[in-house]
Amino acid sequence: MKNLEVHQIWMDQAITLAKEVGALGEIPVGAVIVNSMGEAIATGVNRKERDQDPTAHAEIVAIREAARVLQDWHLNGCTLYVTLEPCPMCAGAILQARINTLVYGADDPKAGAIRTVANLPDSPVSFHKLEAIAGIRERECQELLQVWFQNLRK
Repeated sequence: MKNLEVHQIWMDQAITLAKEVGALGEIPVGAVIVNSMGEAIATGVNRKERDQDPTAHAEIVAIREAARVLQDWHLNGCTLYVTLEPCPMCAGAILQARINTLVYGADDPKAGAIRTVANLPDSPVSFHKLEAIAGIRERECQELLQVWFQNLRK
């Protein structure tokens, strides 16, 4: 399979997670971490409301699980798939975890810290080289968030 096809498959899984958590009242963001062998080792969803924890973003939840699975906070060789461009907190955690590749769906025009509002991976504060790939299943990720927020406002 080509990289694009692989990225789409894993993003589809992140979208499924986002839909599930959105139905529970959380902002619909899902994440999957895949190791260098192409195996999913962790997933995460937004759990801020459920856990009453402002740090319980999908990326952070997935990073914590992956570190437990690998018994190492270095997630070298891993790829993180997430439906929404990471915020500054999550971008920092991704860099700290030494994740090799970030693949995300929709840009975040309010808090995106990969390329939309800020670019932490390419800034002087970054000590780690992160490959970032944006726009995988972008339309589906955007629509998921837009519909969820429209329903919230009703």
